[in-house]
Amino acid sequence: MTMLINNVPTNRKQVAFTFDDGPDPIYTPQILDIFREAGGRATFFMVGSQIDKSPEVARRVQEQGHEIGNHTYTHPRLIDLSEADREEELLRTHRSIESLTGAAPRTFRPPYLAYDEQVELAARKLGYAAIGAVNSEARDWDQPGVDHILQATRAEANPGAILLFHDGFGDRSQTVEAVRRLVSELTEQGYSLVTVSELLASGSEARQFG
Repeated sequence: MTMLINNVPTNRKQVAFTFDDGPDPIYTPQILDIFREAGGRATFFMVGSQIDKSPEVARRVQEQGHEIGNHTYTHPRLIDLSEADREEELLRTHRSIESLTGAAPRTFRPPYLAYDEQVELAARKLGYAAIGAVNSEARDWDQPGVDHILQATRAEANPGAILLFHDGFGDRSQTVEAVRRLVSELTEQGYSLVTVSELLASGSEARQFG
């Protein structure tokens, strides 16, 4: 069965915050400020059409040491597309990120977490790790309230967890406030806030030496 990577077995107290659908000129900078103050890093799964609208925000994400992953160009359900259209969605954003930052993305998250063997094949052609999350019940995209986002995420915030939030497409003020509190709580508990690629590397070390 084709599976996304939702968490990474690790011996270290680490979590990966991830943000979909940006960059956004209002909410992405607020997220960046939270992580700068906390001394942590995150992964931003960017939509290519949004990079075109806010390239300076995308560049700032990269300059501040965060990871940029591929979240397609127009945010379609990739499982509904033809092979050619699927690959074009990924390749167009791949090239955009590489052109903007000087580095090719290494991670990918399918919109709506819609993933199958055909999507896996397209991702593998570009060398991507396909990333899910443990806290999809938080549903921050629906603006369910800060308390709901917090409770659903706290229940899943364990070492190696990949946490899903959104910084684009709509009012993300609830997400910003929830993330502000979660970052504070988790760092106080001794967690390091790392990128997805850093977490994957940590998991590889755990498998090698564990």
